[in-house]
Amino acid sequence: MAIKSMTGFGAASARTEQVQVTVELSSVNRKQLDTVVRLPPQLAAFESRVQKIIQEQISRGRISGNVQLEAANGGATMQINLPRAEETVNKLRRAAKKLNLKDDLSASLLLQMPGLLKMQTTEQNPEEFFQTLEKALTAALKKLNAMRLREGKALETDFLKRLALLEVMLEKIKARAPQIASNVRKKLFQGLESAGLKHVAADERIIKEIALFAERSDISEEITRLESHIQQFKKMLRGGDPAGRSLDFLSQELFREINTIGSKANDLKITEQVVAFKTELERIREQIQNVE
Repeated sequence: MAIKSMTGFGAASARTEQVQVTVELSSVNRKQLDTVVRLPPQLAAFESRVQKIIQEQISRGRISGNVQLEAANGGATMQINLPRAEETVNKLRRAAKKLNLKDDLSASLLLQMPGLLKMQTTEQNPEEFFQTLEKALTAALKKLNAMRLREGKALETDFLKRLALLEVMLEKIKARAPQIASNVRKKLFQGLESAGLKHVAADERIIKEIALFAERSDISEEITRLESHIQQFKKMLRGGDPAGRSLDFLSQELFREINTIGSKANDLKITEQVVAFKTELERIREQIQNVE
């Protein structure tokens, strides 16, 4: 299994002897699940059941849908509103006579008059309507999820490339880390000496304070947590469950740890890696917004 994107499209139809139901679904990014499906009047009573079916398969994103209901071949009859047709024709002929116009009315003109003709489907049990709708909806969801999965695989490939870059940067930080404490001590002693306080630097209490300050610059714990977070990120990418929210939280933790390293290390070479790490991590966070 792999992660899924929140972007996708799926359409499908199902039919009986009387009707054909066509469902079109599209999805885009959204922090929560938001579903809006337009149903024809004959199927409006099934809105809650449609919502439930979608919620069982999708956990995040804005789902927009449109359902069309059409009479299948042989499943509908033409109904003509004869009283209204007679009234309309009579009015048109009186107007034509009064205005000295040619009376060229024909039966084909009835097709152009709104409300005179309508298609009426043969009676069908409402539950049979829903069964047809459910088939079309399920097929459309399958196609939608297939596209979201393909998009998710592309995102996964991108994530893994960027995580590999983070690991390279982290290795450079890790290699530099053992020198930080000694560099801090060295700079502090040099500062005291340059200030003409060489005798103070020899004080045992000052030496202990400098040692404690240098220890606070240790970033080994942050490095360990970053390594763990990156491995956890990879594990979530391989999982089959929706991971968007979890990945977003994990990326925030990565930011927190790398920021701590930058503030504690006070080392130019490490700072360069921290800046590059944060830049790449920001790109990852942007992509996470597309993950279900």
